[in-house]
Amino acid sequence: MLNKTGSPFRLNWDVAKKDAGKLLRTFLEEQGISKRALTAIKFDGGKLTVNKEEVTVRHVLKTGDTVTAEFPLETGSKGLLPEKLPLHISYEDDYLMVLVKPANMNTIPSREHPTRSLANALLWYYQEHSIAATIHVVTRLDRDTSGLVLVAKHRHIHHLLSEQQKAGKVLRRYEAVVEGDFQEEQGEIEAPIGRKETSIIEREVREDGQYACTKFKVLQSGKNFTHLSLQLLTGRTHQIRVHLAYIGHPLCGDGLYGGQLDRITRQALHCCQITFIHPITGATLTFNEKPPADFLQLLTLIY
Repeated sequence: MLNKTGSPFRLNWDVAKKDAGKLLRTFLEEQGISKRALTAIKFDGGKLTVNKEEVTVRHVLKTGDTVTAEFPLETGSKGLLPEKLPLHISYEDDYLMVLVKPANMNTIPSREHPTRSLANALLWYYQEHSIAATIHVVTRLDRDTSGLVLVAKHRHIHHLLSEQQKAGKVLRRYEAVVEGDFQEEQGEIEAPIGRKETSIIEREVREDGQYACTKFKVLQSGKNFTHLSLQLLTGRTHQIRVHLAYIGHPLCGDGLYGGQLDRITRQALHCCQITFIHPITGATLTFNEKPPADFLQLLTLIY
């Protein structure tokens, strides 16, 4: 249900025969309600009801009961200001959104770019549409990477999608243009990634880094450039950029990791597809977005 200003976010369930006799606490945990969320419901203004009667988590359920979890109202993110900026919405329902982020836009504000982020634009959209939510970005993109971004409209939905991510059920496919010709048509880059000691931004492959794995498939090669399809099997910061530079094929336009800037002025990386399981309906959803004009122009070097 849409979380309008002044109206709490609620979820409802009908108790099946298999759940009769369970404590409400157990039932809610099986629905993905975290202990942290239950604590917030208890102490921060939420409510648990069975058949519209307020109860505690020790309530014993019966077949046919209607359980409602009413979550506390969310407050806005401190320091985040709403800004009226173009917002490209690929999908929206009461629980989540899929947005298309352009290149040269932060997903969330940073010290170097404190305004004009996707989060600033989204907060303005929420206020204009009376949606009582703070910003819950599930899948972030680097400032100069374009493409699809998944956003939750409530803390609990964010939690459910984050659990999917940990289980490898949120899948993102990228397209990239890199320098050089690949010898293999497809494969995996498996190399640990950590922060470079001399930089607060740059990452590198290093033995003491976190495990990272990137799958690649060559779409087309030509004129010393290659068009790749990529899939992240882990989600480390700058993972695709670091892995491709590590094997000697930096992204075109990625000056931080050795890419040349004469063909495109930002890294040629675009999140073109995202697949996930809707946390409420259980449906598998897939969204696609073609690359923007600067990326397509770069492809003319190959095709």
